[in-house]
Amino acid sequence: MSAASVRAPGRVDFWILIPICALTIAGLIAVYSASFVVGAASERGSNYYIYRQVLWAAVGTALAIVLMNISTERLRALAGPAICATILALAAVMVMGYSVNGAQRWIGYGIFSVQPAEYAKFTLVLFLGAWLGSRTLPVMSSGEGLLGFLFWVGTICGLIMAQPSLGTTLIIGATSLTMLWMRGFPVTRTLALISAGLLLVSLFVITSGYRTERFTSSAIARAAGLGAAEPNPDDRFQIDHAVSAIGNGGLEGIGIGASRGKFFYIPESHTDGIFAVVGEETGFIGTMSIIVLFVILAGRGYQVAQRAAGHPFPHLVAIGITTWFIVQAILNIGGITDVLPLTGVPLPFLSYGGNALAAELMAVGALLRISREFPPPRPGRPIPATANRGPAQATSLTVQGAAR
Repeated sequence: MSAASVRAPGRVDFWILIPICALTIAGLIAVYSASFVVGAASERGSNYYIYRQVLWAAVGTALAIVLMNISTERLRALAGPAICATILALAAVMVMGYSVNGAQRWIGYGIFSVQPAEYAKFTLVLFLGAWLGSRTLPVMSSGEGLLGFLFWVGTICGLIMAQPSLGTTLIIGATSLTMLWMRGFPVTRTLALISAGLLLVSLFVITSGYRTERFTSSAIARAAGLGAAEPNPDDRFQIDHAVSAIGNGGLEGIGIGASRGKFFYIPESHTDGIFAVVGEETGFIGTMSIIVLFVILAGRGYQVAQRAAGHPFPHLVAIGITTWFIVQAILNIGGITDVLPLTGVPLPFLSYGGNALAAELMAVGALLRISREFPPPRPGRPIPATANRGPAQATSLTVQGAAR
């Protein structure tokens, strides 16, 4: 895209901004409610976790504002350096990182600790948007194009699995394959890649004791005849108490701050178990409100992608960001409600975790920028011509990909 073709930004998309603000505010309330017991039981103090989460929310908001004011053309130019920095940071974790709960995922010290895997979700979306967008369907369908895609995605996933973090790897894999398919990659080959990925996931599960226990104790595994008829109660401690807490909430909940499950009945209640605390305190109404907000965000995100369909980079980035949020929300909510095996991934915008929240808000800033550059048509305003379609004509490729 030439400098002359850079699009002037339009209004802020409130169909994205309002759900994100609602989820983030709800998350801060839930984190305080779920974490003050853990904080009070330690030497850190009851407000330790909420102070840090508010600080990271402020940092993430500032980064989102910055990204919202960077053109998509400049974002595309930054994608290469960003993915190289991410790979170096992930490699540094293996050398100088420190462990928490048996996983070596952090570098730094105290409040300045960084978890590169969380930012990898965003930087890989940016990079794949630029990399896939610059290649035509014949190139992508060739062995060379596919090997290039597998190299970049495999490098990131391999470094993350070394920490280890299977949940994050699943999110990145699902997001990357969705972007590849929407670029026009044939459905049959996409399904073959998915099958190969699931085979690798199965190997990671059966070769790890705690992953095997998580899977075989889940309701879906038992229903499929793959789990133990009478699973070890210790293996289901978190999930049984989480489901019980959600059930205790009933229709309207027992009141914000009144959860009993957070008193160490739900392990990690302020991180990946936060949906259970929300369910207990706000009931069916609260949990459904959270789900509806994610549905609105998904609908709008894919709408933005469709509006940018003639421009490969913003089109693919909007798809990648939206898919990331939705896949991660499904894995978290599905695991806590015993619909899916537990993966330990946080619930976007709600779970405690400063790096995760900052990375998610950065991605929101990029999505808002794309929406500003490709606003919905308003009555009386002509629809802008789609410059810079690229050699592959992304719109037709998307239709071809969906039709295969």
